[in-house]
Amino acid sequence: MALLGVQLVVTLIMISVIQKLGPHFSLARFILCSTGLVRYLYPTDSELRQLANIPKEKSKKKNNKTLQSNGKNIVGDVFKVPRSLDIKLEKAKVSHLDVIHLRYYTEYLWLVDFSAYAAVVYTITEMYHIWVVPKEEVNLSMIWCFLVIVFAFKILCGLTIQYFKGEESIGERSTCIVMGFMYLLVSMMVLIVDENTLELGLETAYVSFNQSASEFLAQQGLSSTGPASKIVLKFFIAVWCGIFGALFTFPGLRISRMHWDLIRSLRESRVKQMLLNIAFAMPFLLVILWIKPISRDYLTVRIFSGRTEPLMSAEAFDSMRVIAVVITMLVKVAVMPWYLQAYLDMAHHRIEQQKKEAGNITNSELQKKVAAVFYYLCVVALQYLAPVLMCLYLNFMYKTLGEYSWTWGSPISASWQGAAEGECPVPKTDEGHTPADDPFYIGHQPTSDFHLTLDSLKKVLTSKVYRGLFGFWTWWCCFLYFATTSIGLVYQSYFSAS
Repeated sequence: MALLGVQLVVTLIMISVIQKLGPHFSLARFILCSTGLVRYLYPTDSELRQLANIPKEKSKKKNNKTLQSNGKNIVGDVFKVPRSLDIKLEKAKVSHLDVIHLRYYTEYLWLVDFSAYAAVVYTITEMYHIWVVPKEEVNLSMIWCFLVIVFAFKILCGLTIQYFKGEESIGERSTCIVMGFMYLLVSMMVLIVDENTLELGLETAYVSFNQSASEFLAQQGLSSTGPASKIVLKFFIAVWCGIFGALFTFPGLRISRMHWDLIRSLRESRVKQMLLNIAFAMPFLLVILWIKPISRDYLTVRIFSGRTEPLMSAEAFDSMRVIAVVITMLVKVAVMPWYLQAYLDMAHHRIEQQKKEAGNITNSELQKKVAAVFYYLCVVALQYLAPVLMCLYLNFMYKTLGEYSWTWGSPISASWQGAAEGECPVPKTDEGHTPADDPFYIGHQPTSDFHLTLDSLKKVLTSKVYRGLFGFWTWWCCFLYFATTSIGLVYQSYFSAS
């Protein structure tokens, strides 16, 4: 209990809250059903016959099975209607009974709700660490954050795999593969950039890990010059960067399409257009914050005329960068209902576009064209949220494990700083001997062994290592978010119909 303390209590309480509150309240369900989203109902066979003046006996009856959807009975007859038919789609507010049958609804529900609970655990833990100096406690909120990242990554993998299953998805498969190799090449170029230009921290992390791991192995009686070569590590990092790039490709294209449609629908509201464009460009500002000559050097080194010191200290800049990532991702979540409504409006745009086409279309094809939009609503919501959650929770781990502060660079207490750097005092027995000097103590105090294991792990995985790893992945995910959405927006600008 001394190792976990308040962390374990908070985790157990949150697990109980999930069991009791989860069935009654859901943030995921609130986003879909309580933010004013409106879906479009496809016309029934009888409505299509009436609009096209088709007698019922002239339709070719395939079966007599009656289907029910959108609250309407649809007879399984197949007939053709003109594409230019003047169809007015009815609207209906999205309700809980509508979304529970959608594809990937369970995955969407779990990801969003678990992310919300993880955010609560993380917030409580951070507040606790502000008032009480942690000494030997394990930060269980990092496990919650890590699980959110794993769930988001798993869902992105599942969505991407769907593009490789169908025989008609040759274009999607080719796009994922090409973009994956392109981001692999980009990551290799990024990894050779000097740290004085692109402040990723990987070089410092490698030196710190190599040195501490060599010392640890030497203490165990093993001789080693280092765990791995720098080139090998960077190669595997680049491979993972390419995989992440492939996973972010279609979510980025989807977000850019929704942004394009949303901006076009708000032509009369210049203020909303400006706010949405600012929110769209905010990931680009995050990417710039890691470019040292135009961010850190400009704010923490340069002294402007009329001032005797820079605008920020180095610690304040680190805090500002962490806070900027949080604000950006929260803004993305806040505008999510607007984007989802823009996606649902695609059903209306499809019908309006169809009116300009010549020829006929069967009633089933027309109905599927409208119904498919709402059917994939949860898939679109996951494509929108998963990259955002990955960036947000990687940033949380970057802040905590990297020992940054929310209060603009206030110094961390010396005891906690020493614990993170591997300077924790070794626990002693009542006689003053260390556990290593007292076999009886070791045999009857298993918690002490765990203390020593944690101390050894802290000596290897220092805050510099965490800053390099999570700083790089936070920046890379923000870069992917910006790059994929920008490529999609360029595609929409040049190839979409105006």
